[in-house]
Amino acid sequence: MSITEKVLKLRKPRAAAAPAEKAVRAPVVRRRTQTERSDEMRMRLVEASAIVLRRKGYAGLRTDEVARVAKVSRGALQHHFPSKDSLVVATAEHLLQASLARGQRRASTAEAVDDPIAAIIEDGLEFFLGADFTVVLDLVLAGSKSRAMRDRIYEHARTNRLGVEDAWLALLVAKGVPPDKAEKVLWLTISVIRGFAVRALWQQDESLFRSLLDEWKLIIVGHLQALKNTSDNKKPTASGARR
Repeated sequence: MSITEKVLKLRKPRAAAAPAEKAVRAPVVRRRTQTERSDEMRMRLVEASAIVLRRKGYAGLRTDEVARVAKVSRGALQHHFPSKDSLVVATAEHLLQASLARGQRRASTAEAVDDPIAAIIEDGLEFFLGADFTVVLDLVLAGSKSRAMRDRIYEHARTNRLGVEDAWLALLVAKGVPPDKAEKVLWLTISVIRGFAVRALWQQDESLFRSLLDEWKLIIVGHLQALKNTSDNKKPTASGARR
């Protein structure tokens, strides 16, 4: 090998070293705040309380059983809910808020827009003939021994159920039903379903209830259609004469 070849070989650039692989960092897990941990624990206890109340009612509710269902210590339960009444009031609020959320979601669906009366009936059946209404009613009756507890449950019931009714009223009005008529239709429909909830205390026959509600729906829809036809007939034509 000549001197020139040796020099060129020495000048040949070395192969670049392979870039080092970047270290894969573990995702940063955000630590929950004390408030978040406290809220999660309260929800865990309230949901456990609802389970026990559905099984045994207010008279059979024991805080040690709630703690066992929630898989927490009794001390943890007492830290968040110092008394049985404070626990059941929070449970009633949770159940009623859940019914509000369900009603508002249902009122915004395409099915509800297409057939609001059917949607109102389904929402009423789900609440008034469901286990949670029985729980809330039991707590209200038990509240006769504790006026403060009863009044707080009444307030939660009033706030949340009125929220559901507002959603249905808004939908009916959006469908062209006059506000005063919409309110009457809604109140009557809810009252009919609530009556079935009382009837279910000695006669649980959902197929019969649904058959009767189908009949009720026909009456209401027919009434609203007749009202609309009357209103349309009173509208002036292009020439100014009424139809």
